[in-house]
Amino acid sequence: MNTTHRQVFAATALAIAALFGAAQAQAAPAFDDIKQINAGELNVGYVDQGPVDGPVVILLHGWPYDINSYVDVVPKLTAQGYRVIVPHLRGYGSTRFLDAKAPRNGEPAALAADVLALMDALQIRQATLAGYDWGARTADIVAALWPQRVKGLVSVSGYLIGSQEAGKQPLAPEAELQWWYQFYFATERGRIGYEKNHRDFAKLIWKLASPQWQFDEATYARSAVSLDNPDHAAVTVSNYRWRLGLETGEAKYAALEAKLATFPSIGVPSITLEGDANGAPHPEPAAYAQRFTGKYQHRLIGGGVGHNLPQEAPEAFAQAVIEVGKL
Repeated sequence: MNTTHRQVFAATALAIAALFGAAQAQAAPAFDDIKQINAGELNVGYVDQGPVDGPVVILLHGWPYDINSYVDVVPKLTAQGYRVIVPHLRGYGSTRFLDAKAPRNGEPAALAADVLALMDALQIRQATLAGYDWGARTADIVAALWPQRVKGLVSVSGYLIGSQEAGKQPLAPEAELQWWYQFYFATERGRIGYEKNHRDFAKLIWKLASPQWQFDEATYARSAVSLDNPDHAAVTVSNYRWRLGLETGEAKYAALEAKLATFPSIGVPSITLEGDANGAPHPEPAAYAQRFTGKYQHRLIGGGVGHNLPQEAPEAFAQAVIEVGKL
């Protein structure tokens, strides 16, 4: 084979490899039927699968992930007769603010109010709520403040309700180190940096939070698209600045935040989960078990499972959702 032939062969091989890689990326399973509905302050993008008359489950994703955390959980639940709703949270995917001038507020009470508004818009009286990270915190809040709307709760890393006052208290240095991005977002440099580099930033968080999860580029790319939402960076920065008391939040949520600052108990049937390789900041189960005053179980999920538990261990997550209704 002469030099010219080798060059042609190499170029052809690279082209084939590129096409094969693109096909692999396109072949990654994803939700392909996103619905839209006006709910409260938002036009919400959401997945709605399963029988319309089945018991409702609402799955809430975390930061910086998206609804595709549940792509392998949903079919396991719909096969058992559940109607499963998976919304893009404010600042993600196809969810948009109805008012262009509305504050891009990321405080916890606002996200919880979004869930209630979505349930009302879909005429859902009661649902099982399940989530991780921001989604777990949001589900915890709804269960604590509006228990009549919650049939059961599945919460990764347990009780995550906090307050600005609690957020002002300094932690041990090693614990503070885990929250490095929170301090980054407190600066103008951090805000600009996240707006500019949100995809690379999110990939870093995925790796740090789930050090044993070997996700591929197609899996990451599928979710990273949701972070291109024009409100994503603003909502993210707002959330973390609010936690440190650097933002006051909106007055209409002040009464709810005051209730949450008392760390209300959760009385609905609950299962908390934790991965054995969660690299993100998270409390120990013993620290929050007493916050769950109803029927309650905690489960440690082994096998190197990190922070994004529903995507890393979909069978265990789905099983918890099914079993919480039987406690």
